[in-house]
Amino acid sequence: MKSLVSHEGLHCANCGTPLAGEFCHECGQSMHSVLKPMHHMVEETVETVLHIDSRIVHTLPPLFLKPGFLTLEYFAGRRVRYIAPFRLMFVLCLLSFFVLHLATSAAIDHSLERRQQQVLLDQGKDFAQADSADEVRDMLDSKVNALNAVQTIGSDAMAAQASQAKQRLRATANQRLAELHAPLLPPPPPTGTSPSTEQKSASKPMQSVRIAWLPDFANQRLNVVRQHIDDNWHAFRHGDAVSRQAAKERVINGVFGNLPGAMLVLVPVFAFLLMLFYVFKRRLYMEHLIVALHSQAFLFLWLLLCTLLAMFAGWLEPHALWTTTPLNWLERALVLWAPIYLLLMQKRIYRQGWPMTLLKYWCIGWCYFWLLGFVLLCAFVLGLAH
Repeated sequence: MKSLVSHEGLHCANCGTPLAGEFCHECGQSMHSVLKPMHHMVEETVETVLHIDSRIVHTLPPLFLKPGFLTLEYFAGRRVRYIAPFRLMFVLCLLSFFVLHLATSAAIDHSLERRQQQVLLDQGKDFAQADSADEVRDMLDSKVNALNAVQTIGSDAMAAQASQAKQRLRATANQRLAELHAPLLPPPPPTGTSPSTEQKSASKPMQSVRIAWLPDFANQRLNVVRQHIDDNWHAFRHGDAVSRQAAKERVINGVFGNLPGAMLVLVPVFAFLLMLFYVFKRRLYMEHLIVALHSQAFLFLWLLLCTLLAMFAGWLEPHALWTTTPLNWLERALVLWAPIYLLLMQKRIYRQGWPMTLLKYWCIGWCYFWLLGFVLLCAFVLGLAH
């Protein structure tokens, strides 16, 4: 009655119907104006995209700590307090792969930096193990190629250190050649990338493939993808350090760009697996889909926490070495929690005895393992075509 009084005399701006509430009962338009201050628009945008409000507090802790709780609540009709299953899974999927991408890139950069430092600090002591002049020259060529890569992708200071390291290695190599009574090395070539390196890193053009029943644009796209795969693979196998690093970055970016979409495809297939193994439970496919969505949401949240914990442990270890042991135990506990959680979730939702639950859990897990491997392989192939 209060709603009728408070909106008496007001009409919908869209269809002119008298209003009896905040929304028109004819067209559904809100009575509130869309012309709002900027901070209100930002708040609504964040809530629409991520749905970050009080529901996240009621959703994430039980999602991670109470196996099957959110699914049973959803089946019981108590859904307002919690984030919708698909939105929950989708947001956690994006967050987990985003953080995993950052961690992977940081690990690769750290490994590359360590490799560069090893190359720059190489004193050529292994020249003493060479038994012939050809072996000395081959070892020197390998070390000089690595230093050339550091000069290309490193900073100006690293380039200067690489030039000094080349001179040092040539002196050490000449010393070993003198011990072997072999001719000394000729003067070094002018500074710059040799054309042979570029020729080695370039792959041969592939013969185009045409499938008769595909349209022209599909055949063109197929050949472009095939050429990208061949270029990246050739750079991995036969390229120098610069081309390998560039190919690695392209593939990693491509893989992480395709993983969220590939994992979304896996959800309905996983739900179909659940329906097959629990066909006599007479549940709707949508119910199995909700189970699959909550299972995937938990796995993405678990992956996110594992990645953050590994990053935190790697950052903290140089500053507080005593934290290594407890953090390692925490990582092991997280790894063990995932299979235990999924088993308890399956038991609580489908309510079967332990022998049958364990048998179906093993079968579903085996099928899911191969499905996941296939999805990851597809993501890798798509990343290789990036």
